[in-house]
Amino acid sequence: MVKVTVDGIVVDVPPGSNVLQACEAAGKEVPRFCYHERLSVAGNCRMCLVEIEKAPPKPFASCAYPVNEGMVVHTDTPMVKKGRAGVMEFLLINHPLDCPICDQGGECDLQDQAVGYGRDSSRYTEAKRAVKDKDLGPLVKTVMTRCIQCTRCIRFSAEVAGTPELGATARGETMEVGTYVQKALTSELSGNLIDICPVGALTSKPYAFVARPWELKKTDSIDVLDAVGTNIRIDARGPEVLRVLPRLNEDVNEEWLADKGRFAIDGLKRRRLDSVWVKRDGKLQKAAWTDAFEAIDAKLKGVSGDRIGAIAGDLADAESMLALKELMAALGSANIDCRVDGAAIDASRRDFYTFNTSIAGIEEADAILIIGSNPRREAPLVNARILKRSRAGRLPVAVVGPAADLTYAAQNLGDGPAVLASLIDGTHPFAATLMAASKPMIIVGQGALRRADGAAVLAAAWKLAAEVGALSDTWHGFNMLHTAAARVGGLDLGFVPGKGGKDVGGMLGGGVDVLWLLGADALDTARIGANTFVIYQGHHGDAGAARADVILPGAAYTEKDGTYVNTEGRVQRGQRAIYPPGEAREDWKILRAFSGYTGKPLPYDTIEALRARLEAVNPVFARLDILPRFGCTDATGPAEAGAISGAPFVEAVPNYYQTDPISRASPTMAECTATYVAPIQAAAE
Repeated sequence: MVKVTVDGIVVDVPPGSNVLQACEAAGKEVPRFCYHERLSVAGNCRMCLVEIEKAPPKPFASCAYPVNEGMVVHTDTPMVKKGRAGVMEFLLINHPLDCPICDQGGECDLQDQAVGYGRDSSRYTEAKRAVKDKDLGPLVKTVMTRCIQCTRCIRFSAEVAGTPELGATARGETMEVGTYVQKALTSELSGNLIDICPVGALTSKPYAFVARPWELKKTDSIDVLDAVGTNIRIDARGPEVLRVLPRLNEDVNEEWLADKGRFAIDGLKRRRLDSVWVKRDGKLQKAAWTDAFEAIDAKLKGVSGDRIGAIAGDLADAESMLALKELMAALGSANIDCRVDGAAIDASRRDFYTFNTSIAGIEEADAILIIGSNPRREAPLVNARILKRSRAGRLPVAVVGPAADLTYAAQNLGDGPAVLASLIDGTHPFAATLMAASKPMIIVGQGALRRADGAAVLAAAWKLAAEVGALSDTWHGFNMLHTAAARVGGLDLGFVPGKGGKDVGGMLGGGVDVLWLLGADALDTARIGANTFVIYQGHHGDAGAARADVILPGAAYTEKDGTYVNTEGRVQRGQRAIYPPGEAREDWKILRAFSGYTGKPLPYDTIEALRARLEAVNPVFARLDILPRFGCTDATGPAEAGAISGAPFVEAVPNYYQTDPISRASPTMAECTATYVAPIQAAAE
């Protein structure tokens, strides 16, 4: 450690740290615009000036100056104050003073630091320059006259998102930041440019002129539009969610948020189910809750338990899945499943279906094999972690599946599972790379499991992990990457067929007479038997509601308190930001009310009692926000089932922007689909 004195405070900082980091360790605030702790150092805004003893008598940019043993730093001398005021004066020469109409008003670093460190007047009277705005696509709005050329956006695009599409052209006063050829940004993380821009040059296009930050009620929650479990803050005004921002969680999402979780929220207002509907004379008609319960109860009375089934969808919370599971048990049914897509996931052991290395553990890996997955589309923040690890040092990455641009160098070993046999027996060259690694990782995606031979592929992937040394007492390198926020929680609850029960495939095609869909929209409703009575409980008029005989309006994730388990098995809770619209209610309350109506009341009336029951069913639900890291003490793998076919893997997420009822109802996501996905699909045809 290096000993540094900052304003009389002695601190120890790691070798290689810069002076700004030493100042932060001492608790001293140093203003900055270009410096960001997750990006490379640019040193071009010159706002972070400090004075250093036994150095030339001038202010130094602290972000670009390394610490030395015994260094003495001053952050508040007259020289420093004068230098910072001069820098701020220069920055404001061309920056327009349009704060009243700027969406960054109230959240602007330039605004705050101008008050804290700037002068009360300017000596410059020249006309301000004007810069043409750039069209960066449907998500990020530009007002480039406000740009102070800190280059944070350029560095983020290249270093975190892995899509080096932004850059600077010209020099001096004519310098402009933008794409070299006008085009829309292609990153799934582009919304983070809005957060890191210290001025109003880059703002949210869908949120433009909507609200000021002091008008919004802020609620901590969890993003459910993928399985990463990103920590988010929901900003609402009255009954409407206006904005979603990321919260800091170093182990999950750092401080980033994927574009779908940020921008799909306008889908919460559209195609909503806010009334009860019952089909009468072949047509859905509005009804009361008692009418719906009566219709369901009347249908159930003549049906045996083995002809009743339930499927939990991809956005369901753990509380509602437990309530539905126990309702089905009370009705005598073992026909339950949360694997809507039919993925062959072995639920007999938790490490068969979780991301055991953990998301943060990616940074420890020294070789990665991805099987049947495209992390860039399925989990952009997991993909960003892999990019971060690859930038830190040599990281061999190989992919078995369709060719894709993952934003980092990756060797494609083939588009199907046939190559797994040569990897297992060690004859493939990449097998030697995995065996030479001290911490190899195997990532299995849903594209490898949504097949007739999915169970065999899963068993082969586990066997490969064991053969290359990915399973040890100190390292668990077998990882399953999920795409659904509800999947791991459902598996933890045992929301899979019981003894003699039917899975999703068995319940379709007339396998049951009554089918309860809890937000299950990802299945092919055309496969449901023509005479099957369908109860759809959910919040959007999507595929499931279109096939329903009874519709029970539920609450979206922003409208209820809910527990979710992410792909790595981390238990997290979201909180209600707004109330559900119309007659919609929280899902577990609907199920509890119906159980009482039908004479089989569930044993909980409050969410606290329900959560106590969650912990009793599986103790992992008591480990809130805690993810212990385990090695693998039992290398026995999933049961092998049949042979592996030579058919190529198919991408689990062909369209990143429309994967669930909320994003499919979102006009912003529809615009993204038209901008990014439609041209690719048209070219492929």
